[in-house]
Amino acid sequence: MIDPRRLRILRAVADHRTVTAAAAALYLTPSAVSQQLAALEQETGHALLTRSGRGVRLTAAGEILLGHAHEVLAQLERAEAELAAYAGGSAGEVTVAAFATGIAEVLAPAIARLALEHPGIRLRVRDAEGDQSLPLLLDGEADVALAVEYRGGPGADDARLSVLPLYAEPFDAVLPSGHPLADLPAVALADLSDADWVGQYPGNPCHDVTLLACELAGFQPRFVHCSDDFRAVTALVGAGAGVALVPRSALRGMDLKEVQVRPVSGPAATRRVFAATRRGGEVHPLIAPVLAALVRESERLPAH
Repeated sequence: MIDPRRLRILRAVADHRTVTAAAAALYLTPSAVSQQLAALEQETGHALLTRSGRGVRLTAAGEILLGHAHEVLAQLERAEAELAAYAGGSAGEVTVAAFATGIAEVLAPAIARLALEHPGIRLRVRDAEGDQSLPLLLDGEADVALAVEYRGGPGADDARLSVLPLYAEPFDAVLPSGHPLADLPAVALADLSDADWVGQYPGNPCHDVTLLACELAGFQPRFVHCSDDFRAVTALVGAGAGVALVPRSALRGMDLKEVQVRPVSGPAATRRVFAATRRGGEVHPLIAPVLAALVRESERLPAH
C-alpha cells in the first residue's frame, strides 16, 4: 500500500528538483525526505529518482507515479472539502498569496465583500510576486494563489491546479517627458528598439511580458536598469534613464508629472491574471466563496 504522505514528498521533489529544497518547502529535514523516498521506492518496487547534476530527476517509473500522485492528492483535497462542508465549514481562515496590484485591484475589495457576505471566513494575505504565489500554493503555504501567466509557469492544464481566469490588462509605454514619441496618441514598440529600457528582474512575469512584446516587435530590449517596484521604474523613466512598459493598473494613483504614458499600438503587451487552488480545493466551503468574490470583483474592474 502506497502512503499518500509520501506522494506529497515525491511531488515536492519533482517541483523543486533537489531533496534539500523540497525538505525546506515541507518543513522537514533532508534526511527525513530521503528516508520517505526510500520507503516509497520500497513500496512501489521501483527506483523513482536519479541524480542529475546537483539535483535529482524522476525516472520513468517516478513520472508514472507522479501522474497518479496528482490525481490522488486532488481527490484527497476534494475529500477534505466534502468533510468540511458536512461539518458546516462556514468559519475558518484562508491564506491567499497575491502580487501587489492584484491585491489592490481585486483581493482587497473581495475581503470587504466577504466580510459582509461570509463573516466567518478570515483571509490572510501574503504578498508574493506573480511567479512566487504558485509555489507557495503547491507547497501548502497558501490556499489560493492570485497569479500571472508567464513563460515556463504552470499552464491551465496542469494536473496539480484548478485555474480560474480573472482579468487581462494591457501594459502602457512610459516615456520621459520631452521624449520624441511622447506627443503621439499611441507608441509602436518597434520605435523604441534603440532605447535604454527600465524593467523588472528576469523571473518576474512582467519582465517576460515586456520581453515577449518586444520580441514580437522584432527586437530585444536593452535593459539598463531593473526594479520590481513599479514606482521605482516610473521614477527612473522620469529621470531620463530609459523607457518602460508598466501594467495600466500599477499606474493608477501614481505621480506621473515627469513621464508621459501612452498606449501601445499593434500587438499589445498584456498580462493575464488568474486565481488558482490545488486541484480539488476549489470546492472547499471556505475557498469557493473566496474564488467567487475574486471573480465578482474582477468583473467590476474598468474596461481596459
